[in-house]
Amino acid sequence: MEILNSKIFGENIASTPLLVFHGLFGMLDNWGSFGKDLGEFLPVHLIDLRNHGRSFHSDSMSHDDLADDIARYMDHYGIQKAHVLGHSLGGKAVMQFAIKYPERVDKLIVVDISPKAYPPHHQGVIKALESVDFNTVASRNDVEAVLNQYIPERSTVQFLTKNLYWDDQKKLNWRFNLKTLSEKYNEFVSNAVKFGVFEGETLFIAGDKSNYILPQDEFGIKQQFPKARIVTVKNAGHWVQAENPVEFAKVVKQFIGLD
Repeated sequence: MEILNSKIFGENIASTPLLVFHGLFGMLDNWGSFGKDLGEFLPVHLIDLRNHGRSFHSDSMSHDDLADDIARYMDHYGIQKAHVLGHSLGGKAVMQFAIKYPERVDKLIVVDISPKAYPPHHQGVIKALESVDFNTVASRNDVEAVLNQYIPERSTVQFLTKNLYWDDQKKLNWRFNLKTLSEKYNEFVSNAVKFGVFEGETLFIAGDKSNYILPQDEFGIKQQFPKARIVTVKNAGHWVQAENPVEFAKVVKQFIGLD
C-alpha cells in the first residue's frame, strides 16, 4: 500500500511527534508556518490526506480508509504513538483513527468539526471546480476567472487555486482527485464518525465566527470523547489556524505541554 506524502519539521528532536492533517481540498502546505513554528519543539509531520496534495489517488474515501492510512504512515516511520491534529475533514480522520487505534494516540486535537454527520454544503465549490475545462484554460488567471463566477469569496478561490499544477502534458490540473471527492462526498462529509469511545485527552478547537461546532454538539462530542475540552479561538472562522495563527498555536502548545 502507498504511504501518504508528508513534510517533516524537527525530525531529529527526541519527543512525541505531532501529525497534522488538513481539510477538504486542502494540502499540507496550508500548515507550513504552523509546522515550522512547532517544529522547534517536537517533530511535526504535515501530511497530505489521500486524494489530496501529492498523496496517492484512490477510488475509496471513507473515514476508515483515512484512519488506516494514518496507521500505515506511522508504521512506515516507526512511530508507536503520536499527538494527532486534524482540521475539518482531517478532524474526522483523526477522530476515527483515535477510536480505532486508541493505543497509538497520545493527545488528540480536532479543529472546527464535530463527530456528527453534516448536511452536504460544498455543492457550489464542487460545481465551480467541475466547471473548469483544462483543455481551454491557459493560465491560473483563467482558472480564477471561472471560479469567480461561482464563488464570491476571494479567500476561497485563492485557497482552491493553490492546488493547481502543470502536469506532464504541460496542462494545468488539480492536485486533488476531484472525481473521487465529488463521487464519495456523502461518505466522508454526510457520515458521522463511527460510534466508539476514545478515553484519551482530547481538545476541540472552534472558531468563534464558525458554525461547525455548535453548543448543542457538546453532548455528542462528550459521548465519544469523554475527556474532551472545547476551546473557542476569537476572531476566527472555520480556518482557525489561518485566521488567528498566534492564538491557535498558543492553544495547541498549552495542550501538548510545550509552553
